[in-house]
Amino acid sequence: MRRRLVTIAFAMLVACALVYAQAPAPPRPKPPGEDWIQLFNGQDFTGWKKVGQEDWSVDDGIIVGRAASKAYGYLETDRDYKDFELHLRFKCVGTGNSGVYFHTRFTPGTVDVSQGAQFEIDCNVNRHTAGIYGFGRGWIVWPAPENETVVRQNDWNDLLCIVRGNRYISRLNGVPMIDFTDPHAPFLDGTIALQLHSGGEGHMQFKDIWIRDLGRRVRDTT
Repeated sequence: MRRRLVTIAFAMLVACALVYAQAPAPPRPKPPGEDWIQLFNGQDFTGWKKVGQEDWSVDDGIIVGRAASKAYGYLETDRDYKDFELHLRFKCVGTGNSGVYFHTRFTPGTVDVSQGAQFEIDCNVNRHTAGIYGFGRGWIVWPAPENETVVRQNDWNDLLCIVRGNRYISRLNGVPMIDFTDPHAPFLDGTIALQLHSGGEGHMQFKDIWIRDLGRRVRDTT
């Protein structure tokens, strides 16, 4: 009897091992540093939506935003991001102001920002590019005075934006610009949006937009 039970138990173990071996392995999250994905595919606005009436187009792998009126305009992701690292390249063609909004919401049917703040983009000196503006509070933090000339006029600029909860970090053309923890951050989740400022002078270009979704990576590995 004992030998029979041992035989049955062994057969069950073998069967379980075979089932486990044939089962597909669960997908493993990519290790840090290899989990960047393209947020802009270089061809069209898949994953994005326009907010407002300004002119957004894709030309030779570049997002081109042009003012069609004197109102605000945005190009918004169609999903939310909580904690992330975002890299993009931008060029100021016109004299208008721009920015990279995060934790964003818009009043439905309007260009009114109901929540969110932006990493500032303005190729004029002393306009605090890579600083943080918004949440209905105006300027929250801007770069040190000696870094106001880091932005390149009439050329491509590399911008890295990092959001981890209420901590905001930016680097512009390889130079650390801000590292600030906001004690009054009212929102911790929302979309990302590229801005064309009101006034009718906006003409911006963006390319090489990549994101590392830190919130998703944490959830997938717990």
